[in-house]
Amino acid sequence: MITVADIVRIIETMADPYFAEDWDNCGLQVGQMDQSVSKIVTALDPLPDVVEYASSVKADLLVTHHPLIFRPLKKIDRSVYPGNVITRAIQSSLSIYSAHTSLDSTLGGLNDMVSDRLGLKETKVLGKTVGEPYVKLVIFTPLDHRERILEALSETTAGVIGDYTCCSFSGLGHGRFTPGAGSVPFSGVSGQAEEIEEYRIECLVKKKDAGKVVRRVRAVHPYETMAYDVYPLDACEQDSGLGRLGRLDMPVSLDDFVALIKEKLGVRHVKVAGRRDSLIRTVAICTGSGSSMVKDFLKSSADVYVSGDLSYHDARNAEDAGKILVDVGHFASEIIMAEALAEKISRSCKAKGWSVAVDVCRLERDPFEII
Repeated sequence: MITVADIVRIIETMADPYFAEDWDNCGLQVGQMDQSVSKIVTALDPLPDVVEYASSVKADLLVTHHPLIFRPLKKIDRSVYPGNVITRAIQSSLSIYSAHTSLDSTLGGLNDMVSDRLGLKETKVLGKTVGEPYVKLVIFTPLDHRERILEALSETTAGVIGDYTCCSFSGLGHGRFTPGAGSVPFSGVSGQAEEIEEYRIECLVKKKDAGKVVRRVRAVHPYETMAYDVYPLDACEQDSGLGRLGRLDMPVSLDDFVALIKEKLGVRHVKVAGRRDSLIRTVAICTGSGSSMVKDFLKSSADVYVSGDLSYHDARNAEDAGKILVDVGHFASEIIMAEALAEKISRSCKAKGWSVAVDVCRLERDPFEII
């Protein structure tokens, strides 16, 4: 049986809650982790019509970008949002999970999705980088138990590097030990030195998960006392954080750059502030509401800042700095996550041999309209 918890583990390899902002509420919004899952729907917002759609197609799990619950609720009024959505989800046995700033900040997340669409090269974090502490776990095992140990590791969060999972290294070596008088050794005789061929298996593990991973491996390890080491690692590469900064293959005019945005993000209108005769070489991006990162843009080498919900004063500050703002709107900068996340979840489920259908809700529309 595939459960919500199983799917959440997949999602959190793509949108690690560690990278969520303190004010945010990523994670399970409604439902239960042990609920079985055979159908998933992805969407930007957990709106009433989205939840109604997910219920109508008999989905077990709705995965959204924006959380249903931002702040603690004092009451659940079934006649208004979010009480009506919570009620409908419970009635339909629909769990709701939200990956918000966790998906914004993580490597390969929403900011990288938009950067890739616009063809940006050599991207890096625009704002403050965030690096999660990792350790290297090294396990020693007899030759005929190597596959069993690797299988146990694959059931945990160990070995995740970027968009790759189950990453490890194995090397042959010789282990030497002398069993004590009261021991019950897997190999050898008490009181006599023993030397056997062993595999050394090493992989990366998030520091916070190390204890759980060790316990899982110990459950299948043949030694009376499992031989393993845990090495702390310095965070040398920090690829996660809010916003992205990248370059285009070649400089383009502002008009051509706006045309590119319209094509790749599927928008008809954008708002532009700054000199229309400017050439665009380096681009800064922040999906969603980007006002809080205008200061990072102004300090950067970027010629233009692409985001949503930019203010009048943001525009004036950009003008004064000789830079350009392109406001594509909050919705347009984030809606692509629904399809991208659906594809990634579906691909991961297939790789595990799980029969889980993943559907994209296509009912959502930008609440703002140019008239």
